[in-house]
Amino acid sequence: MSDPYETTEEHLERLLGRALNSFDLPDATVERLESALAHSTSLHSSHHSAGLHRETFKHVFLLSDGSSLTLWELAHNAGRDGTTQHELYTEAAEVRLAASRLPRPGGTDAFGPSCADVDGGDPDGGGAGLDADLEILATLMATRPPAARRVFVPDDSADHARRVLRRAENADRPGPDAALRLSDAVGHQITQAFGRQCSVEGRDAGFTLYEHAFLLADRTEVSLWEVEHTATPDGRHMCEVYETERAAREAMELRARVR
Repeated sequence: MSDPYETTEEHLERLLGRALNSFDLPDATVERLESALAHSTSLHSSHHSAGLHRETFKHVFLLSDGSSLTLWELAHNAGRDGTTQHELYTEAAEVRLAASRLPRPGGTDAFGPSCADVDGGDPDGGGAGLDADLEILATLMATRPPAARRVFVPDDSADHARRVLRRAENADRPGPDAALRLSDAVGHQITQAFGRQCSVEGRDAGFTLYEHAFLLADRTEVSLWEVEHTATPDGRHMCEVYETERAAREAMELRARVR
């Protein structure tokens, strides 16, 4: 179920941020999600056996044009280190296929008898289950806010800026002056500006660009541009932070050219 204290923007940021394959989502889908006004989350299925677990969640978003969009999330601990990993898909068939490929004791199907279907609804996202989700979202958003307006969330924004700068691994990341200025932040907004997958040195690599916009106490606005990519020797995720969009995009282009 949805966290009542989490905004839709925060929920979406958390989903995209933790998903290992968020860069695989179609650009059109990510762009549509930028207009999400409300969301509903439900656990669709869950399986636990012999130390392995996997759950499938359905996230339904109500968009500003009145339409809806569903993301399917697969959470599992079937990786090498046993930590919980998250993957996102736009179709139920895709998440079913991903789940079926996970290691499982006894070779039972990920959506077979060993899997508990919690909501009992249509796994393709249609029918009464989706209608109920939309009814909840429509009730929550009976009065819609103006579209295409930057909304700053006053949620420990200065600490958010510190965390963004702290996880930056690039040598030319913003320095102490930027950190000092952002310590005065009273609000922030996060948007995904770019997402793409390409081949780097014969391996698939994903690139995602986020704008972290901050509202300062003097009402001025400052942005940090964060590049998340897997163009690393071991394929791990790496974060780089820049003060301008141009610098961030040039860094992505440079990483994509590595041979």
